[in-house]
Amino acid sequence: MHLWSDDVQQRLDGARPLPARMRPTCLDEVVGQQHLVGPTGLLRGLIASPHLGSLILWGPPGTGKTTIAEVLARECERPFTAANAATIGVKQIREVLEGSRRRIADGGPPGILFLDEIHRFSKSQQDVLLGDVERGIVSLIGASTENPYYTVNDALISRATVLQLHTLEPPDIEVLLRRAVDTDELLRCDISTEAIEMLADRCEGDARRALAALELASHLVADDTITTDVAEQAIGARGRRFDRQGDQHYDLASALIKCVRASDVNASIHWLAVLLEAGEDPRFICRRLAILASEDVGLASPQAVQMAAAAWDIVERIGLPEAELTLSELVVYLATCPKSNASATAIWNARAAVRALPGVEVPLHLRSGQTRGAKELGYGKDYIYAHDDAEAAAAMNNINPGSEPPKYYTPTDHGFEATIKERLKEDDA
Repeated sequence: MHLWSDDVQQRLDGARPLPARMRPTCLDEVVGQQHLVGPTGLLRGLIASPHLGSLILWGPPGTGKTTIAEVLARECERPFTAANAATIGVKQIREVLEGSRRRIADGGPPGILFLDEIHRFSKSQQDVLLGDVERGIVSLIGASTENPYYTVNDALISRATVLQLHTLEPPDIEVLLRRAVDTDELLRCDISTEAIEMLADRCEGDARRALAALELASHLVADDTITTDVAEQAIGARGRRFDRQGDQHYDLASALIKCVRASDVNASIHWLAVLLEAGEDPRFICRRLAILASEDVGLASPQAVQMAAAAWDIVERIGLPEAELTLSELVVYLATCPKSNASATAIWNARAAVRALPGVEVPLHLRSGQTRGAKELGYGKDYIYAHDDAEAAAAMNNINPGSEPPKYYTPTDHGFEATIKERLKEDDA
């Protein structure tokens, strides 16, 4: 029976892919994330503490979130249940909680519930779990590739410690690949140094992708040495991590806008290219650039809004790939324009002032005198028609007669706005 069980386990282990076979079993085997697993890392202290608490592990794919959760459970000697937050049901959650509660009553440690894609956790699931998480009946460890401060419920965030995992560097990936070649009995191949370096660079910090490519390459060479040509076939084209519904969608757009605002034309074109390569909707890009044209270029270059509107229309009409030329032209123009947010600041300041008012009263001279009885009430009286006497009209207080009128708009010396500044000086003279 024992031999049969060993044989079955050996077959099961052989069916596991290389990334699963190479998963670390202790913190010392975890590569990268030294701010968490290093000698002074937070996770070292958690293992030594009797209270693990709850954690949310946030980081890109293949950076070790699931691995760290399993290692914590093993080193803390806690029962471990893993599930996907999108698919685990309320019944299963109750079973995990009840099992942990019985274990504690019998003198054992509370269990660990690991939930992948914690940002998909529903309110009904959360309602069942949160009370026992707060009482320490179970330790919750969530994993997410999305920024939990945007995507995870506040109730979960307040009960957990958020730990950010960083993209693995190529030297970290090289360590994992060499370890796999040296220790995994199923690979039965060698690999050139150049091939390891290529895989480590091409996988974009995703250890799982690098190990999967190594295993595929080993099948292609059949007990021979993996060369860079074979490794390149196995790893495929350089990928693009992008989710239109995720926070990276907004991070890339933010990078583009901030570089255009800073007048860094080459960086602006770079981030436009990243967005296009990632498959971003060009209409979304147009929308963001149109906002920038009003907010950050403003009247320093009045043509910016016209350019943005024309580009949006062209993109709608012809689409990609040809519309990339239009987008490039718009980005170059906006990045090299003089910049001013004076008109944007003017409306922001004015709206803030209006919100602070107890009420809004239109001065009598600005009110319409065309309705019945309006003139008898003084509506329109003392209004000066600007075409009859522009200088006298400019002297009217058109906001709050009897007090100093507010000054919301202060033009800069940039671009066309310098001309506007001179015009206002003439009006004030």
